[in-house]
Amino acid sequence: MKLYLVPTPIGNLADITLRALDVLKQADVILCEDTRTSGRLLKHYDIQKPLYAHHQHNEHQAVDALIAQLKGGKIFALITDAGTPGISDPGYLLLRECIRNGIPVECLPGATAFVPALVQSGLPANQFAFEGFLPPKKGRQTKLQQLAGEERTLIFYESPHRLLKTLRDLATFFGAMRQASVSRELTKFFEDTQRNTLDALIAYYEKNPAKGEIVIVVAGNSAARKGDKKGDSAEG
Repeated sequence: MKLYLVPTPIGNLADITLRALDVLKQADVILCEDTRTSGRLLKHYDIQKPLYAHHQHNEHQAVDALIAQLKGGKIFALITDAGTPGISDPGYLLLRECIRNGIPVECLPGATAFVPALVQSGLPANQFAFEGFLPPKKGRQTKLQQLAGEERTLIFYESPHRLLKTLRDLATFFGAMRQASVSRELTKFFEDTQRNTLDALIAYYEKNPAKGEIVIVVAGNSAARKGDKKGDSAEG
């Protein structure tokens, strides 16, 4: 019995490890967010294993049955539509219950969107805070107020239709001249990263609507690092 958490490509199907492919071939069952999306990946690598849909809408109801199967000796591989399970994706609940029940768990290294976005942003990567998706409504302003003085580089996930709203909110709470980058369609043919101040990025995406999954990287508050209470600097 064992649960493997297996990262899958965030775009380019070649971005999967040989070990990940071996685990997927050996697993008794592969848990995935969307059987259609994961089915294309498995077909590409000629992997024929039972697929079971495991997503945010059914994970609470399914966890007890999955734990029972694992206790019965099954080997499960958990994947998501893209990236590493548990990083703004399903996986944490099943992982937690496996640990509680003494079931071995192993997470393979592999693709996740925020790492390449952070590195190629050109912003400091020695210390950073990954925030995932901001609250869409309730708690959003409170969260932004809490993060406004954060000295570490900040990383957010966002969808294309909310990108401008988020950039405007970040400019309001962090300062329009804070440096940031927006990466989209990472590892895909139309991959793109824009680096500029929040104000300039807003102007750019007002004229060039974004498509695809997005990672926003924002410089930490340099004024906080310097002990300057007057506010953020243009350098971010």
